[in-house]
Amino acid sequence: MINKNGGPYINRFDLPGGSLEESESLTNAMKREFLEETGFEIEVVKNLGVIDFMLPWDWEQYSHVHHIAVYYLVDRIGGQIVIPKQFDGQDSLGAFWVSESEVNLNNASPLVLKAFEWLKKGDLGLDVECYEHWGVKNNVVKLTDSILQ
Repeated sequence: MINKNGGPYINRFDLPGGSLEESESLTNAMKREFLEETGFEIEVVKNLGVIDFMLPWDWEQYSHVHHIAVYYLVDRIGGQIVIPKQFDGQDSLGAFWVSESEVNLNNASPLVLKAFEWLKKGDLGLDVECYEHWGVKNNVVKLTDSILQ
């Protein structure tokens, strides 16, 4: 997981990912985002599916966000956890290993919760996940030393 530094999931655990650059494929974007946000080099193994999330978030002229998430199974093939280089648009404060028991709706994004659900069920589902009472956390998440290992 990464500690999110921006957007509606700020100060929560989130999955590595982001926007496509010009002429970039989804799998190449995943490789780039993982390296930028975690320090890991990955191989994309399989597309697991697509799910969408809707939640309230006041941003620019919008009152809600609708995220389309494409989930992939990946293998780590190199690298190590690093503190990511900070640049305009970088929204990761660093990567962490976390267990399912360490994440919940208060400290993780819907994408993280859906990933753990996939691990149990092997299915992402088809319906949009709506979080009508979502609250953007402006306070910093305190990460324990055990998570940093």
